[in-house]
Amino acid sequence: MVSREQKRASMHEKLQILRALTHSHAVNKMSIISDASTYIKDLKQKIAALNKELACAAQNANVCEESSSSSPMVRVQVVEKGFLINVLMDQICPAGLLASILEAFDELGLTVLEARASCSSSFRLQAVGAEQEADGVMDAHAVELAVIQAIKRFPGK
Repeated sequence: MVSREQKRASMHEKLQILRALTHSHAVNKMSIISDASTYIKDLKQKIAALNKELACAAQNANVCEESSSSSPMVRVQVVEKGFLINVLMDQICPAGLLASILEAFDELGLTVLEARASCSSSFRLQAVGAEQEADGVMDAHAVELAVIQAIKRFPGK
């Protein structure tokens, strides 16, 4: 029969392995699991993007331009300061899109600490946002959904 101490040691060892695999700096169990969940979501997004690239490579370039311009890539990661938000659309920035995304941040209660945006040949936004109230609980997925909704409901898109 396995003792409680052995079970705890086994669980601790498995959490440390998970922590190492996901490059987490978390200390407690729930944070390690949360970081692992975020890491898995990021991997799924990368797989989807790679599959999309493969599909585009197999098709005509014009068809790919149409499909990639209709679906923006939004990626949100938890960082020390709050959230790192990356948005990429392979089309020229419609006027007002950046304002629409920033309004979504405001509605969520995010303060933009740093931001870089480019609208020359495609729309690219990289921003670091932090919650206005420190005791609020907001996850990366909620931020991602809010940005996607802001882009979808934007009238110029």
